[in-house]
Amino acid sequence: MTVAVVFLWSRSLLLTSDAIDGSQQQIVLRAVSQLDRSGFSREVLVLRHFANYRATDNWWNLYVGHPGAYAATNFPLGVVTLYPAFFATAVDDTERAAILLHEAQHLWGSGEEAALDRVWNNKQRLGWTTEQYGQTRVWRNTREWTMAAVPSLFQCGSDHQSDCAQ
Repeated sequence: MTVAVVFLWSRSLLLTSDAIDGSQQQIVLRAVSQLDRSGFSREVLVLRHFANYRATDNWWNLYVGHPGAYAATNFPLGVVTLYPAFFATAVDDTERAAILLHEAQHLWGSGEEAALDRVWNNKQRLGWTTEQYGQTRVWRNTREWTMAAVPSLFQCGSDHQSDCAQ
């Protein structure tokens, strides 16, 4: 009975949302390849083989709401909704890879704090640096969200307010 309920629930999420189109799929694949080149094999595995990418919200996301998000993941069902900002606001494949690195943590069952921590602590490895991306909207948003969720990552330096992951 439980298997049937989970199956129907997952299908309802897919039936009430639209899949990403071919050009969007290519953008996602490039971002996942960026993660692969950076050595995030665990995340690449789940993003390539388990995630079901959607372009519009399903009924559950509409109910829960994700204002200002670049993406949303329905755990444990593998549904990853990529909002227009994922494609339009992120400046390149590296920023999109950072967003997908975050979503991959949710696909594995991690909460928001753990997902933000993983991305922020691995931004250099990904090539997502303050020198190149510090002025982008995705960087500023992620820094703000990470500071709020994981303030210990910003208590370094002589002022005890600097980024500890740099």
